[in-house]
Amino acid sequence: MMFEEKRFSQPCENNKQPILTELKRELAEARKVLEIGSGTGQHAAWFANALPQLVWQPTDVQENHSSINAWVAEANCSNVLPPKPFFIGVDQWSFDNIDAVFTANTAHIMQVEETLLMMREVSGNLPQGGVFCQYGPFKIDGNCTSESNLAFDISLRQQGYGGIRDIEELALHAEQLTLTRRIAMPANNFLLVWRK
Repeated sequence: MMFEEKRFSQPCENNKQPILTELKRELAEARKVLEIGSGTGQHAAWFANALPQLVWQPTDVQENHSSINAWVAEANCSNVLPPKPFFIGVDQWSFDNIDAVFTANTAHIMQVEETLLMMREVSGNLPQGGVFCQYGPFKIDGNCTSESNLAFDISLRQQGYGGIRDIEELALHAEQLTLTRRIAMPANNFLLVWRK
């Protein structure tokens, strides 16, 4: 069966297995995961199939919902809820019983204040013991970790995006969260694991 609305992201395809390896450990005690910025839906379908003990709640702007639905339908996932519209700074946090949050490649796309608001909202809304797994490129001590990330950061800002954020900056706005792991990932990315 073909799904006309299904879009494809090569980075999602490239990073899904390395991320999954870590999520199996970090989300072992979780039951309901909120994904902020589900994009094409590839991650939601892949991770939900591989982590059947979880209920996966995808979110994104409305125009991405058809692609998310197509990926989930093709993967025949029974543990993925219908996507909800959620744009940081616009939509209210209206999710019940969330004990984990996952986001990939969002912090450098959002505007700076949106990224910092995301940190505050996740920090304030996760229950005690909750976990936030955040994937993407990040700066350490104000510096990009590779020449390619530096060029990427410049390109992002030129296109009007917020650019690569510093981990310490994120921590300042995630007051109730503790960064417990900073996992080096392929392509000069990290998986940051925050716990409340």
